[in-house]
Amino acid sequence: MDKPEERLRWWVAALLGILALDAALAAGHLVAGFVSSNASPYLAVGNGAIDLTPTGLKDFAVRAFGTHDKLVLLTGMAVVLIAVSAGAGIASRRSPRPGLAVITLFGLIGVVAVAARPDLGVVAVVAPLASLLTGIAVFAWLHRLARRRAAAEAGVEGPSRRSVLLAGAGVVAGAGVAGVGGQLLAGARDAASSRAAVGRLIPARTAPAIPADADFAKLGTPAFLTPNRDFYRVDTALSVPQVRAEDWSLRVHGMVERERRYRYADIRERPLVERTVTMTCVSNEVGGTYMSTANFVGVDLADLLREAGIRPGAEQLYSSSVDGWTSGSPLAAALDPGRGAMLAIGMNGEPLPLEHGFPARLVVPGLYGYVSATKWVVDLEVTTWRARQAYWLKRGWAREAPIKTQSRIDSPKGFDTVPAGVVRVAGIAWAQHTGVDRVEVKLDNGSWRPATLSAEVNADTWRMWWAEFTVGPGTHQVTCRATDRTGQVQTDQRAGTVPDGATGWHTITFLAR
Repeated sequence: MDKPEERLRWWVAALLGILALDAALAAGHLVAGFVSSNASPYLAVGNGAIDLTPTGLKDFAVRAFGTHDKLVLLTGMAVVLIAVSAGAGIASRRSPRPGLAVITLFGLIGVVAVAARPDLGVVAVVAPLASLLTGIAVFAWLHRLARRRAAAEAGVEGPSRRSVLLAGAGVVAGAGVAGVGGQLLAGARDAASSRAAVGRLIPARTAPAIPADADFAKLGTPAFLTPNRDFYRVDTALSVPQVRAEDWSLRVHGMVERERRYRYADIRERPLVERTVTMTCVSNEVGGTYMSTANFVGVDLADLLREAGIRPGAEQLYSSSVDGWTSGSPLAAALDPGRGAMLAIGMNGEPLPLEHGFPARLVVPGLYGYVSATKWVVDLEVTTWRARQAYWLKRGWAREAPIKTQSRIDSPKGFDTVPAGVVRVAGIAWAQHTGVDRVEVKLDNGSWRPATLSAEVNADTWRMWWAEFTVGPGTHQVTCRATDRTGQVQTDQRAGTVPDGATGWHTITFLAR
């Protein structure tokens, strides 16, 4: 049987593992502040987990948690790390070797995760290495100190309880200082001040004014233009990339006659154009909310590409974000003057918000976001489909993804209780780049009834609608469907979001009393 001084109490050992984890992550975060926030081992492993997650699981996370999916991932990672660290500590009650082995494994995972990031250089691995060395040193030191204290309690000379507590408190304090220091260092490169310095963007060509009857917000539809704070966000970035306008540049290369590079000032000094566009995420389920409308300000993407000179045989515009995410857009769509693809630098009268791509992003109307809306864009390669495969294409999504004709009921909400009598149903419909021709609504098993449509702003934006029904007490269902300008009626066939967008009629159930 072990002597008392040879074995730590289980809760002490568990605490040692957690303190070592805390110190290790804080050290890595501090060093990452000098390099890049994405070099922080915690974020690098999280980004790696996102990249390795199966498509179906990612789709589920977006559906289940919406814009909180990344918070759920980071929280889950924290719980797992704490549990494993505590377990490693408990396994080290007699010897520090099990804990040191687990710390080394964690450290190597961090090194691999950082080294695999396409947006980080070789020097970035200094951050996970600092995390690894700090974790080993802190765990070994605390374990030795705790063992000596256990021996002292058994009558052998050793440190006082106070000195051990102070050592633990020192680790916590040091980790806190290091973590805050890393955050402050990252903040020194914060793009918020750069964005504020951009000032007002004044387009040479403004979008037509939005008619007063472009929405039926008083009847329950969204406002026609989505405020920037409410604009949907779906991306793979665990932390919002911080790119200052003065540091940003866009490289245009590949199958071109001459490579071009544009600075932010080069784009801003051009005649800017403003366009009203509804953007839709391919993860938008039937009846979903992953779509929004804004006035985007920027320059014609086709002009930048033609200045580079497109070579024969080119098919794809392969765009890369500053954090390494990639997208493939049909080159024909980017060059089509009737589509109005943009390199956007403004949104709803102000520079792009940080989380929506500042300093610049792509906007290609009529295509789902994963093939049209690269945020924090820094690289455009003109190429072929065979030569390059973008992030989501590698994961089984469709190569070309035109937005499908769809409609949604916004009022009443599903399972609402409303007074019996006249019930007004309102919602939206969209068929970007084709345009909505009509919307029909039916109550229960009744016949389709035409809805009243809002004024059409343009074919690349959503359209609001409403209709009225007289209902008696009881449970009722209401269904909507849209028809686009080509005469194609929204299909009733239910399909999920993979590989090229959901389909089906939106139906809600409500109770009348």
